[in-house]
Amino acid sequence: MEALLNGGFNGVGVQEITARAGVPKGSFYNHFESKEALGAEIVVRYGVGNPRRAVLSDPTLPGLERLRRYFTATTESFVDAEFQRGCLLGNFSAELANQSPLIRERLVELYARWTGELASAIRDAQADKSISDKRPPAELAAFILDAFEGALLRARVERSRAPFDRFLDLAFTHILT
Repeated sequence: MEALLNGGFNGVGVQEITARAGVPKGSFYNHFESKEALGAEIVVRYGVGNPRRAVLSDPTLPGLERLRRYFTATTESFVDAEFQRGCLLGNFSAELANQSPLIRERLVELYARWTGELASAIRDAQADKSISDKRPPAELAAFILDAFEGALLRARVERSRAPFDRFLDLAFTHILT
C-alpha cells in the first residue's frame, strides 16, 4: 500500500511491490490474479477498518464533535506528511477511474461507505440540533467529502495547509450550521 501511495498505481510495478513486501515476485500471482486485482483489494482494505474514521461512529461523542475531530485529525496527518501523500482513494480515483472498471467499482463502494459514516454523524448532530436539518444527512455528507478531497488535492499542489483551513472554517461555520 505504501508503494502505491508514494508512486501511484501506474508508477509502481509488481517487482517493486514484492520487493518491498520481501517476497518473491512469483508468489504475487499465487495471491492475486493481476495487479488490478491487488489494487481492488487495497481499496477495500484501505477503507475497511480505517482507524482514522473510527471516531465517526464513536457513540460517546456528539455528532458534530465526531466530524470536527475526524477532519482535524485527517488534516493534520496530511500536513505532518508535508503534503507528500494524498488520500489513496483520491489518488486511485484520479489515476484509475477510467482505466479499471474493477477498481472504479470498489471506489464507488468505498465512497458510499465513507459518505454513510459521515451521514451518520451528521444525522446525530441534526438530532441534537447542532447541525441544521435543512438538508438530508447523505447530501451534506457527500458535499463535505467532495470538498475535503478537493482541499486535499489543492493543499498538495500548493504545499500549504490553507486549503484545509478554508475547508474547516467554511464547513464548520457555514455549511454544517
